[in-house]
Amino acid sequence: MTAPPKSPGLFASTRQLLDTALECVQVRLALISNEVEQEKLRLFDGLLWAGLGLMLLSLGTLLLAAFLVVLFWDSHRLQALGILTVLFLGSGGGLLCVAQARLRKPGGLFSGSAEELLRDRIALREKE
Repeated sequence: MTAPPKSPGLFASTRQLLDTALECVQVRLALISNEVEQEKLRLFDGLLWAGLGLMLLSLGTLLLAAFLVVLFWDSHRLQALGILTVLFLGSGGGLLCVAQARLRKPGGLFSGSAEELLRDRIALREKE
């Protein structure tokens, strides 16, 4: 007759439980680190392209304004300057309002980590 398999002791079970918990924490920290790195690269890339675009748009706008003022120099130079000034100030104010609204909207920096932690909690509750 064979003896039943010997179950591990309380300390071995506790050690295994702590090892599993630490492994879960390590995986979640790696995921958070990965998300922070991706967000940093995305923001840098976006800022770089936005800066280049703003520089080219500013130059083009300046050249267009100069062209229109020179075009209407003899007959309507003050009207051309006034219309261009109102157009630029209005567009700039509108874009500042859009930027402010976008900055107030919450971001999703740790959304993947939060989802994983929620799945972990649900899985632990189901095992009970």
